[in-house]
Amino acid sequence: MVKKSVMIVEDEEDIFKLLQYNLTREGFDVDGMSRGDGAVDAIARRKPDLVLLDLMLPGMGGLEICRLLKGKPETAGIPVVMLTAKGEESDVVVGLQMGADDYVVKPFSMKVLLARLQAVLRRREQVPVLADAILKVHDLTINPGRHEVLCGKSAVELTVSEFRVLHFLARRPGWVFTREQIVDGVKGLDYAVTDRAVDVQMVSLRRKLGKRGDLIETVRGVGYRFRE
Repeated sequence: MVKKSVMIVEDEEDIFKLLQYNLTREGFDVDGMSRGDGAVDAIARRKPDLVLLDLMLPGMGGLEICRLLKGKPETAGIPVVMLTAKGEESDVVVGLQMGADDYVVKPFSMKVLLARLQAVLRRREQVPVLADAILKVHDLTINPGRHEVLCGKSAVELTVSEFRVLHFLARRPGWVFTREQIVDGVKGLDYAVTDRAVDVQMVSLRRKLGKRGDLIETVRGVGYRFRE
């Protein structure tokens, strides 16, 4: 099997060596940088399978690095996992808004970190779901071509906006989306663009989906995801 490559951007030498040792032992090809400036260009050149990114770096901060990576077509698809001591809910939200695929707070369990890196890589390798593909989860069927949702054999009556929100989440099961990302992903919705409006949509969706309403999970302080 071809080794997966990881670029670690971390200025604390002890943490870098710990990560390098454990990731190498798990079969990863590890590269690293200790400064933020130059990281974007280096990542664009090397095209690693995953970036493990500290937030507080000399030269350029991790949030700005993530924003730049996700804004470039050649690097937008590279998963970014933020590794930082800044663990407040607001910090997590900002990191996800910048496009991070996951957010791990220091101090961390190496076993948990490795599991989360593997999960991010698995999601990346999943075949992208076509926009018009029929989605089936348990006994829930979402048919975008017919704009139809079935729970078993029973039709679920949704508004246009509710359908788009459900379809957006269901296309990426397990992915956590902030409210702002949900709004951006379903442009043209018929409601005001506010956090409260997204929450109202989720309450309505869960109620209409009945026993399958639990497929939509709230991630406290961050947003929502469709359960895998």
